[in-house]
Amino acid sequence: MIEQFASQLVDWIFHLGYAGIFLLMAVESSFVPFPSEVVLIPAGYLAYKGEMSIVAILLASTLGSLAGAFLNYFIALYFGRGFLVRFGKYFFISQSTLAKLDAFFQKHGHISTFSGRLIPGIRQLISIPAGIAKMNLLEFAIYTALGAALWSLVLILLGYFIGEEQELLKRYLKEITIAAVLFVTLILVWYYRQNKKKEQ
Repeated sequence: MIEQFASQLVDWIFHLGYAGIFLLMAVESSFVPFPSEVVLIPAGYLAYKGEMSIVAILLASTLGSLAGAFLNYFIALYFGRGFLVRFGKYFFISQSTLAKLDAFFQKHGHISTFSGRLIPGIRQLISIPAGIAKMNLLEFAIYTALGAALWSLVLILLGYFIGEEQELLKRYLKEITIAAVLFVTLILVWYYRQNKKKEQ
C-alpha cells in the first residue's frame, strides 16, 4: 500500500513541483505523522530522471521542515508552557521539572535539536520541548535546519541512486535508519565526553 502511495506521490510531486515538497515536508515536520521518505525518495528519483534539481529539492525540503518545526515550537511556546504550569501537576510535571527542562535546553538545546532531527519518530517531537523551554529561536532554527538538511540529503540521494530498485530501497532504508541512530549515539557520546573534559 505504501509503495502504491509512493508511486502516486511521484506524479503529484511532479505536478506541484518544489512547492509540493515544501508543503509535504512542513506537514511531516509538524504534528501530522507523515514519513519524509515517502516524499523525498520519489523526489530524488525525479532528480535522477532529470525532471527536478537535487539542490532545489534539498532547499524546499529544508525550508518546509523548518516551517513545520516553527509551528510546533510556537504552539509549545505560547500554549504548551502555560498548560503545563496550570495543569502539569496532574501529569506529575512540577515547576522544578520545568526549571530542569529550561536548564537542559539552555545548555544542550543545540545538540538535542540537531540529533533529534535525525531520528524518525522524534524528528517532529523535538520542537515541542524546545518551545516549552524557550530555546533561543536563532539557535533552534540553525540546528533544526542542519539536522533536517542532512536527513533530507540522505533520502534524496537514496532515491537518486536506487529509486527504481524497490527491494534495495527497502533494505537500504532500514539500514540507513539504523545507521542514523548509531550516528546520533556517537555524536551524543562525543558530546558527553567533551562536556566531561570541560568540567574537569
